[in-house]
Amino acid sequence: MSAERSINAERRAGRGASSRDCGRFERHRYEDAHDGWDLPEELPPLRTEVAQERPRSLINYVRSPDVPFDRTINPYRGCEHGCIYCFARPSHAYLGLSPGLDFETKLVARPDAPEVLARELRARRYRPQTIAIGTNTDPYQPIERDRGIMRACLEVLRDFNHPVAIVTKGTLIERDIDILADMARRGLARVGISVTTLDATLARRMEPRVPSPRRRLATIQRLSAAGIEVRVMASPVVPALTDPELERILEAGAKAGAVAASWIMLRLPREVSPLWQAWLAEHYPDRAARVMARLREMHGGQDYSADWGHRMRGEGPYAELIARRFALASRKLGLDRKLPPLRTDLFAPPARAGDQLSLF
Repeated sequence: MSAERSINAERRAGRGASSRDCGRFERHRYEDAHDGWDLPEELPPLRTEVAQERPRSLINYVRSPDVPFDRTINPYRGCEHGCIYCFARPSHAYLGLSPGLDFETKLVARPDAPEVLARELRARRYRPQTIAIGTNTDPYQPIERDRGIMRACLEVLRDFNHPVAIVTKGTLIERDIDILADMARRGLARVGISVTTLDATLARRMEPRVPSPRRRLATIQRLSAAGIEVRVMASPVVPALTDPELERILEAGAKAGAVAASWIMLRLPREVSPLWQAWLAEHYPDRAARVMARLREMHGGQDYSADWGHRMRGEGPYAELIARRFALASRKLGLDRKLPPLRTDLFAPPARAGDQLSLF
């Protein structure tokens, strides 16, 4: 990570990353340089910019053997939540942008996503399986409040009776309880809410634009009260930083109404590792060596290993300890349920104006 692209703390207030180094695919590297004029100049704070993209296709088919879904959609690229540990950050390099500050300040909205989704669901060869949303960037990040792309996609899925599983940290999902409750009653929707820590100060540093932990627990309560099954997700577990809270997070989730739980270990693919280490050095220098030592123990001496079956949890004594603690706490709290698959038998494209109606 190039030091020349670091941004001072005043300009990046409320952001997770501290630099905006170029993406890994760029042929040229960029550096900030003084213009030579000895004039005082105050640079403005970083503002969120939103571009638009017209996707030709929306459903992304996943062939990873260690995830419980085979297709996803993303209403947005980049995420203003700014979680410093976000494993999706490297995807911004495909746009020629920085996985650091660009990922959380230069966003891409996809306003045609609902129309493209409806077209793909109507294809003759399409066979329904649960669509996962929020597995890359959060569909309920702040710009959704004004854009409404996620809600429009949900309306399409509801109209097609198509199953959907959502993962989010955003409390804006409460706006869509009317749609989700209707789908949940028919076995077509469930939600996972990520609670990384119960420490509001740590959360604000690590997830700067995410609603507070207490507010996320209130969201679990409100969704559950509406009849929507919610999974509390202790993700990611951060060694020597959030791991002591694992049982308390699960207990708080169960008390709020969650019916199941899951966990994932901190993952540091590609550019995420140097971004994470810079964040640790700035905010928790006393724990940095310990955190990284635990992570490397779980990945054969590397910061991260992407091997199937190990990338989500790691391996070795520490990973096994966390897995045992999670299993014990989940069983004690009744969160170790294996939820049944969402229904696909109700799937039916809605009639359009001018369609030939059946005579029978």
